[in-house]
Amino acid sequence: MKLQRANLIAIVTLVCLFLLSGPARADETDALRFDTCDEDTPLESVPVIDPWRIVRLDPTYGGQWVVAGDLDNDGAVEIVSCENVNQGDVHFTSTAVAQRLDGAVMWRWGDPDVGRKVWHHDVACQIHDWNGDGRNDVVLCTKGAVVALDGATGKQLQRIAITTDATDCLVFCNLTGGARANDFLVKDRYHRIWAYNTKGTMHWTVTDPGGYRTAHQPRPIDLDGDGKDEIMAGYAMLNSDGSVRWVFQSEKVDQKRGHLDCARVMQRGATPEAFRIALTCCGANNVALIDGNGKLLWELAGRHYESIDIGRVIPGLSGPQILVDVDHQPYGASPICVLDEKGRVVGSLVTNYSRHHGLLDWTGDGLDEIIVAHTGGIYDHRGRRIATLTTPGAEPANVKGSYEKSLPIGDMTGDGIADLMIATPQAVYIYRNTKGKKPADTIPLGTGPNFTLY
Repeated sequence: MKLQRANLIAIVTLVCLFLLSGPARADETDALRFDTCDEDTPLESVPVIDPWRIVRLDPTYGGQWVVAGDLDNDGAVEIVSCENVNQGDVHFTSTAVAQRLDGAVMWRWGDPDVGRKVWHHDVACQIHDWNGDGRNDVVLCTKGAVVALDGATGKQLQRIAITTDATDCLVFCNLTGGARANDFLVKDRYHRIWAYNTKGTMHWTVTDPGGYRTAHQPRPIDLDGDGKDEIMAGYAMLNSDGSVRWVFQSEKVDQKRGHLDCARVMQRGATPEAFRIALTCCGANNVALIDGNGKLLWELAGRHYESIDIGRVIPGLSGPQILVDVDHQPYGASPICVLDEKGRVVGSLVTNYSRHHGLLDWTGDGLDEIIVAHTGGIYDHRGRRIATLTTPGAEPANVKGSYEKSLPIGDMTGDGIADLMIATPQAVYIYRNTKGKKPADTIPLGTGPNFTLY
């Protein structure tokens, strides 16, 4: 057994080195601050962190898609979990259940006999003040309809008929410049987006925006400060009226090979030129940084970069940094990279499976730690595991026919500091961030608006 384990470690190490030696510029090697591999079984000296709360999901209506917020205006967080249906890559939400952090069920909705508890995509259910009364509601896309439910009771507030396959995800935005986000987007898997207001009036629809497929989740961004959101619909940025504002064009890859995986604002500004938007290209194997006019600033091609977090991991570097995973790799050799604002790789960590991750200041030192859901590992700016989040009673993840742990982040205690969660199909594990600092801007209770796996 010891010999087999030694051979496995050697093989994983060689695979890590091979992956990390992919396409790179000359200055990337000089910039590298850490280059590490981590196994699922950490050293005994690494401390473990037990959950502050474990919410066992309702066994009949609960599912792994989890969003959180204050549903009854009592100042405390509740969670909503969902099952979903996949029929020929057309998805819709089939159940929803609201639970308090002690596990008590507030209400249940839907048909628990048709859906599944796991996912491999976003599930169209969000928490949002639907009617502007100052209270959160639960809004979801079920088969052929958008349904708004009262957050405290689950009572149906409104039902809006939509195209049957327009249930892939749900995004709230402000397309009219009003006082609040009173509009929403729905979409099919990769081609068409519809924009509505909460009265059910359709503003516009678009197919293959800019000549490319849509993203997994459209991203609202007010680029010009007029109070109206522009929409990063895929590789095309749309104006608030649905017209194409500009289209991102790579200099290195064929974007028609896939679609936009993820887009995150790295820097905001007074003008579109001052914005910085990081994005990843599924299928085309690319990560890039553009400004608010779509101008390419840099790109790195050659790997299937997937999801992006923005923060500061490495001390002594100016500007924000990008954390991005490289997906579709062999189990045991799954890289996650830190890029600086110039596109240089400044850190690389390989775990067994790095797909779902986050950045959070867990130690209170002003730097973000890297958190990987599958390993439960918290990693510092040198790529070292400094703690392990335990998930008591959870079934093993990422084995054949199993599931991927997700990592929602948000204020779950009401102290204004973001906490960690790990979600499985049976339970949500919440870890209180006791050393983190309050950010300059107030953060919402729970997972916030437009939660996404991407």
